[in-house]
Amino acid sequence: QVHVAESGGGLVQAGGSLRLSCAASGRTFNTYTMGWFRQAPGKEREFVATISRSGSSIYYADSVKGRFTISRDNAKNTVYLQMSSLKPEDTADYYCAAVSAGNYYISSRSASYDYWGQGTQVTVSS
Repeated sequence: QVHVAESGGGLVQAGGSLRLSCAASGRTFNTYTMGWFRQAPGKEREFVATISRSGSSIYYADSVKGRFTISRDNAKNTVYLQMSSLKPEDTADYYCAAVSAGNYYISSRSASYDYWGQGTQVTVSS
């Protein structure tokens, strides 16, 4: 089992940048595929990015491709989401998720993930 906790959210102007972090408990972080999802007010949760255990496989939602970068540091049990060129439509609660999986496994489906954080709020002003 792993516990994950997000941080780094806040208020930023359009065009600005933020880096979200997701810290995980336990000594087996490098056996988990990690994902970032977001949920805007009144909307369903949507996929943002996912990264495999070693970081060799990565996949982004089209809406963030070229602007967001997912990465992980297994020595620090942490996954990051670097967000640049932020837009007002990026405003949402951002969630980190984890699933124990094989080496190259990645998934954009929220149902694939077993462990979720409480979320961190990102607000982009126009």
